[in-house]
Amino acid sequence: MTRVAAIDCGTNSIRLLVADADPATGELTELDRRMTIVRLGQGVDRTGRLAPEALERTFAACREYAEVVERHGASERLRFVATSASRDAENRDEFVRGVVDILGVEPEVITGDQEAELSFTGATKELTGRDDLRRPFLVVDIGGGSTEFVVGDDHVRAARSVDVGCVRMTERHLVRDGAVTDPPTGEQIAAMRADVEAALDRAEETVPLRDARTLVGLAGSVTTVSAIAQDLPEYDSAAIHHSRVSRDRVREITEWLLRSTHAERAAVPSMHSGRVDVIGAGALVLLAIMERTGAEEVVVSEHDILDGIAWSCASEAR
Repeated sequence: MTRVAAIDCGTNSIRLLVADADPATGELTELDRRMTIVRLGQGVDRTGRLAPEALERTFAACREYAEVVERHGASERLRFVATSASRDAENRDEFVRGVVDILGVEPEVITGDQEAELSFTGATKELTGRDDLRRPFLVVDIGGGSTEFVVGDDHVRAARSVDVGCVRMTERHLVRDGAVTDPPTGEQIAAMRADVEAALDRAEETVPLRDARTLVGLAGSVTTVSAIAQDLPEYDSAAIHHSRVSRDRVREITEWLLRSTHAERAAVPSMHSGRVDVIGAGALVLLAIMERTGAEEVVVSEHDILDGIAWSCASEAR
């Protein structure tokens, strides 16, 4: 067993996993898993820079995570991966310096293709022996700033990252005069949908989306849709992990989210407060993918890029 620590810093959230990895059995024994909404990507699509307040929120979470990693004795096998927002920002060096000062490791600002590989590993490692799931898999990781598409069986066949995520789409299409439209107009929704469809066209240039036989959905937008579909009284990872949501149910939920008010979405008991304003855009991305690929359902996974990062730490230790 190898004790590892993985941090995934995305556009909307930063997450930590500390686990004992056993490469021989393919099992991760989770010791600590946590998530903090920091909105690192706040305004990046518009300004090209990481906002000072977004950096401070992220550094505060890093200080908390540093204590957890130290407490579990995982500092020697710590990997910090930074995704879409820090790839795009002009002042990403400021972000890198802050992380090094707090955690003692340099964040790896990975490419979209690397992000896709890690997401696929994390999502499918425990699915490969399932007889009830047809292959190849299409893994979609709907993040805050980008969405990763990966098709593969035991290994990746093709991958592509496109700049369509719940935060980016919300800021690009649903914000007027500095505030999210409540609820969005039909014109705003149509423009957002067109943007998403164009991104799917770009993804299909590289990834045979329609060849997949099982759609696996990752990240907060997808897991929140599952929680809503199950009418959970609170967010329950065990109930969400490997749940299945039909395309018709995803459509119903998406339509409701896009016509609801902030207060109505905030009243959903399984809704994280940091997702209230961006969940409609994330759900629309998922729906568009299902309609494009013809997927009748999505298999929802709580294991994603964070688990892939942890496995990469374990592989390096062998």
